[in-house]
Amino acid sequence: MKKKSLLYLVLLVIGNASALLAQAQAADTEGDSTKFQNYFYESLKQKGIENYDKAIVSLKQCLKIAPENATVHFELGKNYLALKQYRDAYFSFEQAAKIEPTNKWFFVGMYDVDYATKDFRNGIITVNKLITFDPKFKEDLTSLYMNTEQFDKALALINELNETVGTTDRRDNYKMQILSQPKYQSSEIENLEALIAKYPKEEANYTALIYLYSKVDDIAKVEATVKKLEKEIPESEWAQVSLFKMYLEQDNGPKVIKAVHTVLASMQIDNKIKHRIMNEFLLYVDKNPQYSAELEKAINYFDHDKEINVAFEIAKFYHNKKEWVKAIAMYEKANNKSEVAQVDVNILLLQAYTENKEFKKVMETAEELLSLFPSQPQFYYYAGLGYNQLTQFKKAKDVLESGMDFLIDNKPLEVNFNIQLGEAYNGLGDVKKKEFYFNKANELLKK
Repeated sequence: MKKKSLLYLVLLVIGNASALLAQAQAADTEGDSTKFQNYFYESLKQKGIENYDKAIVSLKQCLKIAPENATVHFELGKNYLALKQYRDAYFSFEQAAKIEPTNKWFFVGMYDVDYATKDFRNGIITVNKLITFDPKFKEDLTSLYMNTEQFDKALALINELNETVGTTDRRDNYKMQILSQPKYQSSEIENLEALIAKYPKEEANYTALIYLYSKVDDIAKVEATVKKLEKEIPESEWAQVSLFKMYLEQDNGPKVIKAVHTVLASMQIDNKIKHRIMNEFLLYVDKNPQYSAELEKAINYFDHDKEINVAFEIAKFYHNKKEWVKAIAMYEKANNKSEVAQVDVNILLLQAYTENKEFKKVMETAEELLSLFPSQPQFYYYAGLGYNQLTQFKKAKDVLESGMDFLIDNKPLEVNFNIQLGEAYNGLGDVKKKEFYFNKANELLKK
């Protein structure tokens, strides 16, 4: 919807002093003409300092002298509108338009009142008149149809404007809103098919049609449209998005690889689609491990992705499947991508090292992280665990006891600390303290 309320009206200067004076000649005497001029300029002065009530008083005096003066009615409308006296404003603009129906700005004034009062249905009537002066008002008509839920008319007008003046973000958003309702999708399918026949080299029409056929699960027509797109625009990157899914279903590995690299390398395709493609490719590689090297290459396309650390997400996928070697490789890649160490990434990395029995790496990584995060108890725990497994019990005891100071409301971690302290004292031959910490762990587990 337009947001130009009063903009046209403030900038508009209709006629000049001599023209207004000429319009006042209908008055009987030269004195009336002078009075008219004085009242009119007084109204402009008062309006300029936002004394709209006083401006209206002067304009009403003008009307007594020249009741059919369109400019005076128009000026009255502007002052009433500034005071939010919408009924009087509309009446004044309407009177001006009746006297001078070829003046666009009088109808703009009426539309400003419709807009201010959210009378969108009357706005449609007004804007249809404005379109006869300037077709650009069709943009406003689109918004008015949306606000009055006349979606069929909105869709038809959006398609007309898209073809004649090109697309806009606002119209695209409106169209998405409309097409989310299934009853409008069939008419849009017909529209897109007609556009493809008319403009076979326009890629956006193919991709929109592919999307709609996918929504109604018409796979045969999806494939047919993709074939048309490939034939007409074989170099299309967008075509590869649709083809990727098809190749997955066909289990055509080489073509899957080609499509995924084309999509992920594209500067045209947005990251949301790339993330979806990457997720599907991950699942495919999980079932077809011979393409693992291609997965590594694919991840590199996301090195500068500020939204999602793709390597970390893939690491968690393998972590949940207990495929520790693959998880570790991805966590390490995620760390390499980050400019600063991430606590959540490294806690999971330490767990993966532990599960994979790489205890030296557990100890070294945890100690390195403690220099960066000296108040993170998880890193003390893993450092102690690593030292215990390496039979360096004194170091295990010292680091675990230091870490106990940072334990706050984390019972599972507190249990693990006590178990590892028991292991450390057991290694040091202190049976009494070993039993103390093991018993403490058991007590916590019972709570």
